[in-house]
Amino acid sequence: MSAKNGSHMSLFKLMLIFGVIGLIVSFILSVEEIHLMKNPDAILSCSINVVLNCSTVMKTWQASVFGFPNMFIGLMSFPIVITTAVVGLVGARMPRWFWITANICYGLGLLFAYWLFFNSVYVIEVLCPWCLVITLSTTILFATITHYNIYENTWDLKGNLHKQLSRFLAKGYGYLAVASWIVLLISLVVIKFGESLFL
Repeated sequence: MSAKNGSHMSLFKLMLIFGVIGLIVSFILSVEEIHLMKNPDAILSCSINVVLNCSTVMKTWQASVFGFPNMFIGLMSFPIVITTAVVGLVGARMPRWFWITANICYGLGLLFAYWLFFNSVYVIEVLCPWCLVITLSTTILFATITHYNIYENTWDLKGNLHKQLSRFLAKGYGYLAVASWIVLLISLVVIKFGESLFL
């Protein structure tokens, strides 16, 4: 197996792992949503304290942006992510439009997850622990598909740009950038809520 193929396998394994995590968490949140619908005063498994409280977040309009609970989107989208990962792992050659569409869809999912994240931190000022897991998973998933498409030059990048980006990723800087971004998001949460997270 070439270094390139080995890198692809690692990316698709990550995609599969976090796709499964995202699906499981979406299912848990869907069950919690049903409990909350049946009993608005229900204490959910992810309601830890005043700051970490899923039920509070679920009662806001941001939790149903499209007229239905957001977690239902996860139930629909994460199986597609898992399928994409499996397609990659078995080495199937999919057309260019497939990978471009996947990258765009992953990107839209990431933007939506971050919109919810920043609303939760700075507008609602309450965090849903399971939603944070979804944000983390979506971040990793977007990074994996983007890494793959850069390696394969799916976007048909011209000149030295593709070589420079490939070299950047080959040196592990892509993983470092993603890790740094995640640390930044965690820092924003800690700065905002401080020790209230643990009370």
